[in-house]
Amino acid sequence: MSATTSASDRLATSRPTAPSTWRAQRHMSPLPRPPVDPDIDAPPKMGPDGRIIKKVRPRRTVDLWAGVGRWEMIKKVKPVGSRVPVLKPAASYIIDMLPPKAYPDNAATSITTKFVHTSTNKVRCPVNCVVWTPEGRRILTGSTSGEFTLWNGLTFNFETILQAHETAIRALTFSHSGAYLISADQSGVIKYYQPNMNNLVTWQAHREAVRGVSFAPGDSRFASCGDDASVRVWAFEEMREEKCITGHGWDVKCIEWHPTRGLLVSGSKDNLVKFWDPRTGQNLSTLHQHKNTIQAIKWNPNGNLVATASRDQTVRVFDIRAMKELHILKGHKKEVCSLTWHPVHHDLLVSGGAEGSVYFWTLSAATPSAPRAAMDQAHESNVWALAYHPLGHILCTGSNDHTTRFWCRDRPGEGLSGTGTGGMEESTEEDGGYDALPGFGYSGAGAAVGSQGGDGGGMDWETAAGGMRAPTAGWGSAQGDEFIPGFGRTTLPQQPVNDGAGSGRAPPPPGFGMEDAYDSRGGGGRGGQYGGGGYGQDRDRDYGHQRGGRGGGDGRRGGRGGRRWD
Repeated sequence: MSATTSASDRLATSRPTAPSTWRAQRHMSPLPRPPVDPDIDAPPKMGPDGRIIKKVRPRRTVDLWAGVGRWEMIKKVKPVGSRVPVLKPAASYIIDMLPPKAYPDNAATSITTKFVHTSTNKVRCPVNCVVWTPEGRRILTGSTSGEFTLWNGLTFNFETILQAHETAIRALTFSHSGAYLISADQSGVIKYYQPNMNNLVTWQAHREAVRGVSFAPGDSRFASCGDDASVRVWAFEEMREEKCITGHGWDVKCIEWHPTRGLLVSGSKDNLVKFWDPRTGQNLSTLHQHKNTIQAIKWNPNGNLVATASRDQTVRVFDIRAMKELHILKGHKKEVCSLTWHPVHHDLLVSGGAEGSVYFWTLSAATPSAPRAAMDQAHESNVWALAYHPLGHILCTGSNDHTTRFWCRDRPGEGLSGTGTGGMEESTEEDGGYDALPGFGYSGAGAAVGSQGGDGGGMDWETAAGGMRAPTAGWGSAQGDEFIPGFGRTTLPQQPVNDGAGSGRAPPPPGFGMEDAYDSRGGGGRGGQYGGGGYGQDRDRDYGHQRGGRGGGDGRRGGRGGRRWD
């Protein structure tokens, strides 16, 4: 016992009494410089003609999948509603950017005014139609040359081109299931395409130019309109005309099927907006507010509001539950050519004008009649087409100036870029400079309109579920908060949607096998690819353009949802 005590005393007396002066030095020293890349620091190379050879630099991308993954992780860790994501106004917080769905009550965060890239075909011609592939990986445009052109959805570079029509392409749309593509041209021809750009069917649908096509909610039928003053309802599988509606007195410029019900709305050169029963062809209501040709018409994803654009330089929003005009949006200096609603923030409306401007309107703002943001010089001529990425973070515009341009959200710490010049002075290179990064800097307040209730005037008819009805809901807002484009659907609808007309299921034409294009049992996302092209002239439209694209991918939820076309 004494030996142990004496040893402890000796250890205690041998310990130093002064505090330790050791400090970590390794992690406090400045970081070493990265290794020098000889290809970057080398002097410019001269070509045989004495010109400097331009260096090949990596193209910047606008890729939101990191933010989507972060948002999915936050939802798993944090209960819904317990955390409202907020971005700090500093450039370093760009890594904290989340998809628009993370900011449901702030539509201003999805205003896309920052210029990213301009895409131009080798054969320059007006671009009449733009549409994203359903999984959001590519953009398909149609032009007056009759060509489909497919652009990459991340780097915006050219992928493929296809001579799809002999005349200008006037309309282009995907089915809600994403399994088929319909295009229409100046000569009145309509064509079906598969995801691999295989042309299935071609037939003469109208006597004159087709101006618009729109699928029914279940994809079993679609509507078309044209310069022959008619609206026609077609059975998709049989390619059979079910109804020809001739209530307009002049060219019908636009047609849209209600997102969930059997209801059609059309706009014409006779200045009228008409609502139709697609089953009987009866005119249900007529709106007389516009004073000139109706150029574009779009249903709000909630199905209660419809926006119209006219040559009288106004955009008007109507509530179909009371058939009343809610807003008159003025600001364009010339005719309004195109419209689109944001896929996530349903109170955000975008319009394109003949002067090359793009205006953003938020209906929940204190003064919705004034634009929330404006790009007065987005293009040099008419903006014929507008299309949002399915996630809502990129806007694509097609114009009569032969270009397709892409716009994204501002970076943290930046104000709105599009306050007059379209934000293009931010980028040093039109072909994807280093400044072409996604961003986010505008965080104005405002509660979203959201999906409102209402029965749509009792136009919900029971119909047969035949035809090419998708096994799940459409690609729009009906997917719910858990839906991510390209990742597949995670839930099944509670009840079938209605087309407004019933018919039995007929055998599909050769090559229409749904097992190759869509798998209703996988639960994951389906793959696909699209390609094409188009050509045209003045959009009154005598200039038409269109493109084709390709897409693909596997679902991440519930296994593989369909065949991948590579």
